[in-house]
Amino acid sequence: MQNEKITVRNARTTEVSAIGQLMIQVYSALEGFPGISEQPAYYAMLANVGELASRPGAELIVALSGERLAGAVVYFNDIQFYGSGGTATQEKEAAGFRLLAVHPNFRKQGIGRLLAETCIARARQARRNQVIIHSTRSMRTAWGMYQRMGFLRSEDLDFLQGELPVFGFRLPL
Repeated sequence: MQNEKITVRNARTTEVSAIGQLMIQVYSALEGFPGISEQPAYYAMLANVGELASRPGAELIVALSGERLAGAVVYFNDIQFYGSGGTATQEKEAAGFRLLAVHPNFRKQGIGRLLAETCIARARQARRNQVIIHSTRSMRTAWGMYQRMGFLRSEDLDFLQGELPVFGFRLPL
């Protein structure tokens, strides 16, 4: 698996359901993250990720190893369509990404970083001045990756999703 070339591209309509199921698998397995019974609306959003990705300027991006789905993320060229709680959607000239998920069989191969870098490159190309993301304590691996990539904690972007603290980050471009 590790030697196969990874392809990153926009998702096809026929892949959206599988991407939603991957996101549910990944997020429901996070230690300390609310389960399906605790946040059913969140998991319904994951299952219907194609609807989120149909917002203006949004793209559902996949990473494939051969024909196998290795990971996915939703990129928002305009943060106002990002759909988070808190103040992030009021930022100007900002892009963002959400719901980065890597299939368990493809972890520790740079897939998450590749997807994040793809989003950052699109934001730069669109001449955005920053990229905004959110993470939780349950997402320790992603949190560390984002900080190594230069994302800075931004407490002004924090919010509560139900009872779950969600932490904001920004990458100045």
